[in-house]
Amino acid sequence: MLGSRASRIGLLILKQLTGGGKSISRPTYATPSFSQFLQPLDDQQSGTKLFRGAIFQKHHHFSTTTAGSSDQGTEQKETISVTFVDKDGDEKHIKVPIGMSMLEAAHQNDIELEGACEGSLACSTCHVIVMDMGYYNKLEDPTDEENDMLDLAFGLTETSRLGCQVIASPELDGVRLAIPAATRNFAVDGYVPKPH
Repeated sequence: MLGSRASRIGLLILKQLTGGGKSISRPTYATPSFSQFLQPLDDQQSGTKLFRGAIFQKHHHFSTTTAGSSDQGTEQKETISVTFVDKDGDEKHIKVPIGMSMLEAAHQNDIELEGACEGSLACSTCHVIVMDMGYYNKLEDPTDEENDMLDLAFGLTETSRLGCQVIASPELDGVRLAIPAATRNFAVDGYVPKPH
């Protein structure tokens, strides 16, 4: 039944396009009017206009920026306090923006945390030790890939993590991270990567 109805509709359209029952092979340059097939059937509740033969959806565009906001970065990003403790016991207190990895924060603050793979989970040179078990428990569990790389880390402890996988969040405010005395870089001995 549906197939025969579609066939009849197709024949009606074909007749309209060819000028009635005249020959199909006759070239025509007039633009046919399809307005008779697009009679609106309003559906006010869903915001959709239905037309016989087609559906046209209203598109709503949303923006995450507020009117009058500027993109000049004048807003202050929320930060947390992080303390890095180097192999000699010297401490460096820094402010880290929420969402930034400890590897990036170390590089931006000239802290010697290697990161040979640039945070792609392919080495263990950004190994850090979370000095307080309370903060360690606030971190998300390490992934299998991170655990595989940590197995290669020098001086592994129960609270070891990769700096590229520790992301600043409000609950980590005040965390202390120790940098081990050595790293295992299988790429090149003595290579010190430059932060981007």
